[in-house]
Amino acid sequence: QLQLVESGGGMVQPGGSLRLSCVASGFTFSSYYMTWVRQAPGKGPEWVSAISTGGAITYYVDSVKGRFTISRDNAKNTMYLQMNSLKPEDTALYYCARGHKVVVTPPQGQGTQVTVSS
Repeated sequence: QLQLVESGGGMVQPGGSLRLSCVASGFTFSSYYMTWVRQAPGKGPEWVSAISTGGAITYYVDSVKGRFTISRDNAKNTMYLQMNSLKPEDTALYYCARGHKVVVTPPQGQGTQVTVSS
């Protein structure tokens, strides 16, 4: 049974950084593209970043290019999202999803809240 557990969120000031983690279980993690999705208050979910099975190919929505970096460690069944230069508009519930640029709602895990505010 697929299980995704996100962590690493929190409250930071504009310009700050956070590193999110997504630990997967219940499926062969290394065989799947993975995606980070976010949903801001009052808005629909959007995919933020995706990564190929081996990690060599990455994708980003335009609004986070140059600020966010996605990566994965298949030996640990874990995906990461390093978020730098955070902006208030990055405030959202972030969660991971199995697949390529998939926008799953509701989240398959509990998600992790990121709040960027001064």
